[in-house]
Parts: sequence; structure tokens; C-alpha cells
Amino acid sequence: MKKTIPLVLITLLLLTFNNTIAQTNLYENPKFDAIAKEHKIIGILPFNATVKLRPKQMKEMSEDQIHDLEESEGLNIQTAMYSWFLKRKKRGSLKVNVQDPKKTNALLNKKEITIKDLKNYTPEELAKILEVDAVIGGEFQTDKPMSDGASVALGLLVGFWGTTNSAVLNMSINNASDGELLWNYNKKVRGSLGSGTDDLINILMRKASRRLAYTK
Repeated sequence: MKKTIPLVLITLLLLTFNNTIAQTNLYENPKFDAIAKEHKIIGILPFNATVKLRPKQMKEMSEDQIHDLEESEGLNIQTAMYSWFLKRKKRGSLKVNVQDPKKTNALLNKKEITIKDLKNYTPEELAKILEVDAVIGGEFQTDKPMSDGASVALGLLVGFWGTTNSAVLNMSINNASDGELLWNYNKKVRGSLGSGTDDLINILMRKASRRLAYTK
């Protein structure tokens, strides 16, 4: 007698697969490898973050509180990305140096450039301010804050707890001299995303790093 898998089990397997599958779009400039060989240092900008709260939760927060929450998430993504690159540098698998976000943000602050202002500047202008060979930046969208501090603060404020179950990262690398787009990575993940921002970046960057000219 042939063994058959119950329909319910098949359905559960499909649902599990759908929760962990990631929608990914990756663009790589054909000249990226050649251009990257000339790069010595890259800078990571704060990410423009959007936290899509439920209407009831948003009513409990002021615009300033929402702005502060999103700015905190954007800075945490920047820091987590920096940590991700540093780990590869330590392993000897990163070909460039990465500017410390503290220096990056200090240089931006001197020019009075906020996260929301970044879109008003070209990659060439930002790279010149930071004195780097390429800039990394982009947008991050989630339905719950990823950083532990923001999650706890929001939980205390509006009774909101739980882990993030959806996140979208749109990340670009632009050349400093001409602003040319070298790499664009857009990824959406659903399901269990770990316990914090570092875990999320590890998940998002795991496969993408194989196609990144800066990594060995």
C-alpha cells in the first residue's frame, strides 16, 4: 500500500515555507567588480525607516514620538549593517574598510543633514562630505520595531509587544566619483526574524553577500 501525506500536513508545510521565503530583487552593475577594486573605504548612511503601526497604536503616539521611533530604527539598521561588515573584515573576507557610523553621522550633523534630508543630496555630494569611495544607504520598512529598546518603549507606551513578522530592506551602493548605481538589493522577509536588528541584518544579507564585490 502506498503511503500518502495527509492534505493537512501538506498545507502546513506550504504555510511554513511561505512564512520563511523571501522576495528578493538584486541588481548588480556589470562594472561593479572593476570599480570596487579602486575603493578603499565605504560609508553607511542612516537608513530611512518606516514602522507601519496599527491605527489604534498610532493614535496613542504623537507625530514626534513616531518620528523618533523611526529615526531610532534607521540608526540601528545603520549600526547593524556596520557590525555585519566588521565581522567579515575580522574574518578577512572584506576587501574594503568601513567608516565608523559615529564619524559618518558627526560629519552629516556638521552639515545639518538629517535622515529625512538625505534624499535632497546626490550620492556624489554625500560621498564628498564623508570622504569615502562609495556610499551605502536605503529604506527599511517593518510592521514592528526591531531594536530591543524601541520595542520595549513602544510596549510600555501602547501595550504593544511581540517580534517583527515582516520587513523590507531596499539597499543601494553608489560610486562616489559619479554617483553611478553599483548595487541595489531589495528583499522582503516574513516569519521569525530573530531577536533584534543584528539578527535581521544577518538574515537579509546572508545570500546577498555572495554577490557583493566587496566580499571574498
